Amino acid sequence: MNAEKDESVLKLLEAISLLQNSDETAEFLKDLCTIGEISSMARRFEAAVMLYNGENYVDVSEKTGISTATISRVSKCLKQKGGYVKIIERMKDKTSKDNK
Repeated sequence: MNAEKDESVLKLLEAISLLQNSDETAEFLKDLCTIGEISSMARRFEAAVMLYNGENYVDVSEKTGISTATISRVSKCLKQKGGYVKIIERMKDKTSKDNK
């Protein structure tokens, strides 16, 4: 991400890394983003989880309401094993540990 070189983006990334739980994260996102922006991010993340679990583009589009172009972008990110994969796998690990 070229924007990472922008000082304001670096400050935002640092701020996000300091959030300690989902309540703090929700509070911060409500202040930072519109409801529509949060909803869009949530749908993209839902699409990432669905694709990670093997669902196809058409089903993902129907269930999330996002375009196949956006789904394609999400899929590309998954294939690069970036942030989506890290978080999805951490969430799966956490769920497995919590269920034991």
